[in-house]
Amino acid sequence: MKFTLSWLSTFVSLEDIPPQPLAEKLTMLGLEVDAVTPLYQGLEQIITAVVKSVQKHPNGDRLSLCQVNTGADTIQIVCGAPNVRQGMVTALALPGVRLPGGMKIKKARVRGEDSLGMLCSARELGLSEDHSGIMELDSSLAAGMPLDTALGLVSDTMIEVDLTPNRPDCASVLGIAREVAGFTGQKLVLPVQEVPALTGTNDFSVTIEEPALCPRYTARRLTNVTIGPSPQWLQRQLLAVGMRPINNIVDITNFVMLELGQPLHAFDFKKLRQGKIIVRCPHAHEKELCTLDGSRRSLAPDMLMICDGEGPVAVAGVMGGLDSEVTAATTEILLESACFDPVSIRRTARRLNLPSEASYRFERGVDPNIAPVAMERAVGLMVELAGAEVCAGGIDEYPGRKKLRNIRLRPARVCSLLGMELSTDQIAAYLRAIEFPVVPADEENLLVEVPSFRPDIEREIDLVEEIARLVGYNEIPTTMPLIKMDYPVRDALRELRKTVSGVALGQGFFEAINYSFVDEKHLDLMRLHPDDPRRRLTRLLNPLTEEQGVMRSMLLPGLLENVSRNINYQQPDLRLFEVGKVFVQRTPGEQPDENYMLCAVCTGSRYPGASPIHFSGMESDIFDIKGLLEAIIDTLGISGRNISIVPGVENEGEQPYIQPGSALTLIGGEKEIAGIGQVHEEVLRNMGIKQPVYFLECNLHLLGTLPRSGKRFTPIPRYPMMKRDIALLVPEQLPAGDLLAAIRSQRSELVESVDIFDVYSGKPIEKGMKSVALSVAYRSTEKTLDDTTVDKIHEKIVQYLMTEYGGRYRQGTE
Repeated sequence: MKFTLSWLSTFVSLEDIPPQPLAEKLTMLGLEVDAVTPLYQGLEQIITAVVKSVQKHPNGDRLSLCQVNTGADTIQIVCGAPNVRQGMVTALALPGVRLPGGMKIKKARVRGEDSLGMLCSARELGLSEDHSGIMELDSSLAAGMPLDTALGLVSDTMIEVDLTPNRPDCASVLGIAREVAGFTGQKLVLPVQEVPALTGTNDFSVTIEEPALCPRYTARRLTNVTIGPSPQWLQRQLLAVGMRPINNIVDITNFVMLELGQPLHAFDFKKLRQGKIIVRCPHAHEKELCTLDGSRRSLAPDMLMICDGEGPVAVAGVMGGLDSEVTAATTEILLESACFDPVSIRRTARRLNLPSEASYRFERGVDPNIAPVAMERAVGLMVELAGAEVCAGGIDEYPGRKKLRNIRLRPARVCSLLGMELSTDQIAAYLRAIEFPVVPADEENLLVEVPSFRPDIEREIDLVEEIARLVGYNEIPTTMPLIKMDYPVRDALRELRKTVSGVALGQGFFEAINYSFVDEKHLDLMRLHPDDPRRRLTRLLNPLTEEQGVMRSMLLPGLLENVSRNINYQQPDLRLFEVGKVFVQRTPGEQPDENYMLCAVCTGSRYPGASPIHFSGMESDIFDIKGLLEAIIDTLGISGRNISIVPGVENEGEQPYIQPGSALTLIGGEKEIAGIGQVHEEVLRNMGIKQPVYFLECNLHLLGTLPRSGKRFTPIPRYPMMKRDIALLVPEQLPAGDLLAAIRSQRSELVESVDIFDVYSGKPIEKGMKSVALSVAYRSTEKTLDDTTVDKIHEKIVQYLMTEYGGRYRQGTE
């Protein structure tokens, strides 16, 4: 958006605001200024000159020798402009003058003839883009006058603002002026004070067939219009913001669009067939429209068109049609001031690759209430500058009228968010300064009416942002953030999932991530009974495929599919785990229960990828998967007093997918926390797997409820450790772990650790017995132990084990 300070000053006073501070203030208001460009700089050095005579250059076909009166002298200038002639008053740059573009004029010799200056075009002086010839000035001007004085140019500045899409109200001089008035406390001076109602009898009609795409359409007819060039002040204003003057009518529509933000369009009324305006989408047979640029545009069925009684005459909100264009012969016009749907205009402009100043504004949203104001402004200028006569009446169709939004604003909330104290009166004053009506809602709060030109204001927080802009971001006090010196509360279940995953990775397992959407046939493959709770599935209304029609109630089938796929790709040695949700539908029509589960599987070699020279024949077994479960328990610090791993009950109803005789269950607090075992042979056949697979299933929600022992830290031992071994014959059915538990139960302060390093049965051990070898480490935290002390405690432990479990020394070990 470009504007000049002289234009802006017609709305608000800028006497005490220099250009640069104004630009900085606009930027702080959220209207980023891209450029501040002084206008008409250096034109005081350019003078008017009268061409006294013109002769053909003797050595150049397209050059002329001109004798030019500068007011003080007559000099010779070589000129190549085609429009130079005797008696012409034009602009002259003498040697030593620097043009606005930076070029310095010097005395030159052109093809053997002296040239003591340069006759200038409007583009060379930065006044317009016209470079067809040298400037032609008013013939009444005297020679030798400074050009800025001759043209009545005063020092001015052009400012360019980069607008964000949410501020369509600032795509006009009026919108920028409203912002300036807001921070200066001024009242806007509007170019139109009264807007008459558009009623009465008309000799044309307007019909809106697409009210959703055209909420408002106003039109007026003007007669006895004289088409001609615009006055200099209007041309200069358009040129200053980069818009090319065309004729008085088109220039007025462009001027009002830039001034008020409302795009206008003028039709040649005599070219509108049947005197009708119909706002609609094209009919099936209406395929093309020739626009003002002479291009034929293909029309789509959803493009909004402005049509007359027989067909389209303009692309609504984008560009007019060539057939209804205002030309030099036009004497009657129909002036349009309308509002169109932003989405429709954006889609049409993109599809036609036809961006325009009008579509730029309609795409962002034009205030429907500015349409009659812009109409009145343009009509007044056409009467003044084109001699037009306004026909009585006019049409204002407004099917999309909406009630203005009201938002409740809490001053306490404003102060809390901004971190500063503002009174209710101050807040109301800030909002009223940018034309937001404010009334008290109650004793503490305000009721703010959002004006129609601010479609971006939807919530209370938007009003808080407006107040922050007007207060000034630099005025908001800077405070350091309050950071509490405590540990943030973390989700216990999430931390548990991370810990469990870390343990599994450390045990050599790889994490798998499978879809939660699975095939219902999985449950048949797992041999689940028809009344198994895990068959209460949550079905998807719109599944991706038939094989992903339900939410999974188990993780194991997905991992078994991973195992089968890897084996098919000749990767038989696998350790996989997955942490994810399972879904069980307790009550039809309600949300399912969602529980996080851990599932792990291992198969093939115990050491995948290891050299067979060292690990040949070492296959995974139930103890590998049991080791994972024990590692998780140890890492979590779950006390052995609270849990136990017991043989599971191979109940065909509860665990039909476990090979009989291989089930183990982790019990904690009388609840089954986890289960391990070997996958049933029939399940493996169903999955196409021909090697044993061992698995772990663990309910993480229940695992997280088990009590844990806190972390304990002990100093590094200062005194040496002493070891003693025990080798006993015990009944074969006695678990070796019971011997460990028995030694630990003695709670001797000097026993540091106990480990089993050998279990053997067979010859020469007698039948029904087995040999268990244990290593006991002794250490004192206060002194170095001697053999006598250690032997005494060690013998006591050995005697306890013999008495308690019927053990005896192996022959030859005593």
